[in-house]
Amino acid sequence: MFPACYAEPLAAGRPEDLSEGRFPLLTGGMMTRISITVDGVRYDDDVQPRTLLVHHLREQLGKVGTVVGCDTSNCGSCTVLMAGESVKSCTVLAVQADGLEITTVEGLAGASGDLHPVQQAFHDRHALQCGFCTPGMIMAAVDLLAENPDPTDAEIREGLEGNLCRCTGYQNIIRAVHDAAATIRATGATPEPASVADGPMPGTPDAEPAAESEPTPVPAEAVPRPVP
Repeated sequence: MFPACYAEPLAAGRPEDLSEGRFPLLTGGMMTRISITVDGVRYDDDVQPRTLLVHHLREQLGKVGTVVGCDTSNCGSCTVLMAGESVKSCTVLAVQADGLEITTVEGLAGASGDLHPVQQAFHDRHALQCGFCTPGMIMAAVDLLAENPDPTDAEIREGLEGNLCRCTGYQNIIRAVHDAAATIRATGATPEPASVADGPMPGTPDAEPAAESEPTPVPAEAVPRPVP
């Protein structure tokens, strides 16, 4: 069903209006060429000026780890790193990312498949339940720790205030960020993101299957307890 504004010239029998480009969004006109580097790989594509970065990442590049949560820029589930800083990709146009480097949650793991310290900490602390907010929460935490390597509880809460979680109550998320901060401070580095030269990204269809390992036990404090 076309919007009413587009249906009028068709009803009036004036298809020439479309061929002349009066309605470029309907006909696919007004495309802009952009070049962005996502998770270490450069992509050159033609996009409509109105295309949001989150839709470009998901629908054009297949980066479905970046999720669409609220469509209102409130929840933060679509958070990615753009030029090293966290942004909500539903509030950024794809053309605004032209010439910049984007890192999604899929690009955090190292070339060897090692998880980023924040990813590992979220896994170890079971800092999720449904998991829908987790990609954006992790990306926001990565940015936070890049600016503040040893945050307090209050600073973590402030740093993640743009990301909503409707399940966990945030306590294990805060613990996970503390654990990740300690790991990063102890090692002094984080894994280099995999690039196209390193072969398939872990978890993609062309990647080697991961070796089976014993499941990590869930810490006792991560198990919900009934309220007295």
